[in-house]
Amino acid sequence: MTDREIMLYAVELAKKAAEYDDVPVGAVVVRGGEIVGEGYNRREDGKSAVAHAEIEAISAACKKLGRWRLSDCEMFVTLEPCPMCTGAIINSRLTKVTFGAYDYKAGSMGSVVNLCDFPYNSKPEIIGGFMQEECAAPLSEFFAALRVRKAEEKKRRKEEEAQCTCTSDKIQ
Repeated sequence: MTDREIMLYAVELAKKAAEYDDVPVGAVVVRGGEIVGEGYNRREDGKSAVAHAEIEAISAACKKLGRWRLSDCEMFVTLEPCPMCTGAIINSRLTKVTFGAYDYKAGSMGSVVNLCDFPYNSKPEIIGGFMQEECAAPLSEFFAALRVRKAEEKKRRKEEEAQCTCTSDKIQ
């Protein structure tokens, strides 16, 4: 598989996360062009703060390969990894991380901070902004829909409150 095909697959995984009302992030661990682990955000579905796409993909790769060191593997992920996921990437010894969209709120491979600049025992090569538009699209769609949903909920609550006020006025 080419890098583009792998990232497009990660985008498809990200879309699965959105189906479960989770932030659409997909991740794939690859060894020699073959996918050995994959994951997408499952925090909402699994009720777990650590069920990030990268953690899911690393766990799947470790299980498939029967080891925790992934020093002959690389990761493709649709969004720049957060601090927790960057730590897992460093600890699993992945050699390279290619991500699509930058995360200016929690990105830990260059946007907010680059944890790989610290003197840890492993430093993956980092490529950011690969297929950025394709990777950012599911995120933009998800957050736009979320804003609409929240505005509708707020409007509904105000209408319900107005009805309650009218009803309580009549009771007095």
